[in-house]
Amino acid sequence: MSKSLPEVHGSVAVPHGAGFFRKMLAFAGPGYLVAVGYMDPGNWATDLAGGSKYGYTLLSVIMISNLMAILLQALSARLGIASGRDLAQACRDHYSRPTTFALWVLCEIAIAACDLAEVIGAAIALKLLFGLPLIFGVLLTSADVLVVLYLQNHGFRYVEVLVIALIVAIAGSFAINLWLAKPVMHDVMAGFIPQADIIRNRDMLYIAIGILGATVMPHNLYLHSSIVQTRKYLDDDVSKAEAIRFATIDSSVALMSALFINAAILIMSAAVFHTTGHHEVAEIGDAFQLLAPLLGTGLASTLFAVALLASGQNATLTGTLAGQIVMEGFISLRMRPWLRRLITRLIAIVPAVVVIAIYGERGTGPLLIFSQVVLSLQLPFAVFPLVQFTSDPKKMGRFASPLWLRALAWSVAIIIAALNAWLLYQTIATL
Repeated sequence: MSKSLPEVHGSVAVPHGAGFFRKMLAFAGPGYLVAVGYMDPGNWATDLAGGSKYGYTLLSVIMISNLMAILLQALSARLGIASGRDLAQACRDHYSRPTTFALWVLCEIAIAACDLAEVIGAAIALKLLFGLPLIFGVLLTSADVLVVLYLQNHGFRYVEVLVIALIVAIAGSFAINLWLAKPVMHDVMAGFIPQADIIRNRDMLYIAIGILGATVMPHNLYLHSSIVQTRKYLDDDVSKAEAIRFATIDSSVALMSALFINAAILIMSAAVFHTTGHHEVAEIGDAFQLLAPLLGTGLASTLFAVALLASGQNATLTGTLAGQIVMEGFISLRMRPWLRRLITRLIAIVPAVVVIAIYGERGTGPLLIFSQVVLSLQLPFAVFPLVQFTSDPKKMGRFASPLWLRALAWSVAIIIAALNAWLLYQTIATL
């Protein structure tokens, strides 16, 4: 059978006979590449809107969303390690050729849509920081194709280190902004307790479903099931069980960083905007303009834009990897990594450039909304096969999900699919 990402498959050594922390360090990395998809610019608008309009109330929704993501990414890692197949390959093995081809096309569209949001987010950040016109910012983001190729040729660990460094930059920026905003900790902690008002208030429910529905990125499930196989563990049940345990720890810890960053965006929005009467802040540019005067320092706006740039750049790095994985996995099409990533990036850059050229900056908002709608459409086609395959003893052997995990996974899959369908309906209805 062909290997997933063959150029880096089993390339990261795992010390056998070493202690817990040394092994945990060896397995650490893939989870952080996955986590960046949960803190991308596409999530910022809902977090900003939720905080400015409803204070800390929707923090509970962010927490629940994150717990769902932890479960699904743990299943993705389990599939990759136990079966030796990534999610795209498993689909090709299980479904008919026409079905597999249709799933591939849907996945490619979703990756391009996600990449579109990251490209626009990074371009907006470049404009806020340096005054660079949006169209030039979009074109400049194509350079990360060369960065990923260069780093991967020197070892997959270098890609992971860059991603983790950018996550640290994002977290550090928001930590400073939270210190400047001085949120009331009692109110923050209360926000993590689910409130009935979230269900009763239609407008609040809409934003809550926006947070939940856009949480799980379809390409992350394909990505994670592949990159866990970069670790060089032995092909026996004991080693696989150990690999699954450490991979689950890695992704769970990494996704907690996504929880911190998404919560930090909402907390900052609540503390700075909601408490000062600015209840309608949903645009990234508006938040940037208001932070400096409300907090009394230009550092707050600068750090906000730096975090946005790091967030957009980070997500595009992993998106190009996901593009390679699904093309090879679904249709066994191998092409040079730089060409594959260039194609993925061009699919995102071309519509962004065309829209900006025709409509200017005001066209980026509808384009971002469109990208999230496309992601919502594709999500069930990734989540349901993942839960199905990890529940199948023929594919997973002794690592098939036990009954309690299957029940939980199917419940989460149905909830996420239903919420995405509702969000899609509401989005179309308001156009």
